[in-house]
Amino acid sequence: MVSNGDTAPTFSATVGTSDHEPFELDEHLGDGPVVLAFFPGAFTPPCTNEMVALQDHREEFQDAGATLLGVSADSAFSLGAFREEYDIEFDLVSDMSREAIQAYDLEIDIEELGLYGIANRAVYVLDEDGTVVYDWVADDPTNEPEYDAVLESVES
Repeated sequence: MVSNGDTAPTFSATVGTSDHEPFELDEHLGDGPVVLAFFPGAFTPPCTNEMVALQDHREEFQDAGATLLGVSADSAFSLGAFREEYDIEFDLVSDMSREAIQAYDLEIDIEELGLYGIANRAVYVLDEDGTVVYDWVADDPTNEPEYDAVLESVES
């Protein structure tokens, strides 16, 4: 599992917008910290709570020079609708290929919900060089991160 001090795996995916823009993590490194917030699935209560909470702190992340990104195995269509429904102004990245989820060793199954190969809830803060300076992985995917701790890691 990727942890503090590791070089973050880079990946390619699609941004959940109506244009389904290509996404390359490498393109976001070098301009300040990057916050990767992996989440199991759009439109589920804990994931909605997390993404809305991050949106509520978006200006604080921006003021600290950070790029905020949500990452899930959901389709770009689903993530686009999710962004629109909840007025999320940061990019949500569709990792349907599971490239990022597997690279960060976050793949889980929630069999009782029929969900397989989705991302466990986790947050990584990467510095400008792509080194992990903060990591948090949920013991239970319904848990949410400590948002103040994430913000503190970005500001330091």
